[in-house]
Formats: sequence, C-alpha cells, structure tokens
Amino acid sequence: MADFTHFNEQGRARMVDISDKQETERTAIAATSIQLTREIYEKITANTMKKGDVLAVAQVAGIMAAKNTSDWIPMCHPLQLKGTDISFSWQIAGDRYNLQIEVSIKTKGSTGVEMEALTAASATALTVYDMCKALDKGMIIGQTYLVTKTGGKTGDYHRQARED
Repeated sequence: MADFTHFNEQGRARMVDISDKQETERTAIAATSIQLTREIYEKITANTMKKGDVLAVAQVAGIMAAKNTSDWIPMCHPLQLKGTDISFSWQIAGDRYNLQIEVSIKTKGSTGVEMEALTAASATALTVYDMCKALDKGMIIGQTYLVTKTGGKTGDYHRQARED
C-alpha cells in the first residue's frame, strides 16, 4: 500500500497530508459538451427558455460546484479559489448542435485544482440538461476531460490530441 497516497498504514482511506507542500500558483482548465436539438439551441441563443437564461444559470452552478468540490469528492481538500471562469461556444455540424463548455480555475495553494475544474464542467453541463429537459430528455453530455494544469510538484500537463 506504500505506493498509494490515499491509503494509511492499515490500508484504509485517508486524506493526504499536504502541510509540507509548497504553495504555488496552480491552474486547471477542463472541458465538456452537451449535444442539443435545434429547438433547444434556438431557445438558448434567443434566451426564450421558460426557466430563464440557461447559460447564466449554468455558469453560476459551475462556479458553485467548483467552490464546493470537496463536499462532492471525498478525498479533495477544501480550497480557496482565486478565480473561476466558464465560457461557452457552439459547434454546429448539420443537425448536431453541441454546446462546448470550458472551465478555468486558479488558486495559490498546496494542491491542484483539477478536480474543481472537472466538477465545475460537469455541473455546468448537468444544469443545462436540467433547464432544457422539458423539451428533450435525449440530450447527450459529452466527454469531460482535463485540458491543462499548471503548478505543483508534478509540473504542467497539456492534453495531447487523441483519437478516442
């Protein structure tokens, strides 16, 4: 069990002690998407959904999720985030309407913000689904992944293009 940092000497789960880790600036960018119908695309872009401004509500949900990641993910340390930004873009090909979601998180601390970025991206997509499900329950939330991360002992990570 010595190679696994989240297990104690008895093989039981523990939160890793980060008290000796150096505080550095840390960033993470995560991405996801949600495939929608043309009707939903038109209502979101015209801001005519009955529940309100879908992207504004989803953005706030994502920020709230980032701030509360340690409440969702058992071994995550509570972090004081220094900045969170969520952006949206549309990818339209034929009759496929994909809302691309990108989340950027920044902090200065002893542990990274990858989980906060991934949690925020997921919560943002789930909120879009929730606000639009009355029109179509067949929406598809796409792959969620880490794009980049900087800072910390393990150094920087930049996702390479993959064929998956």
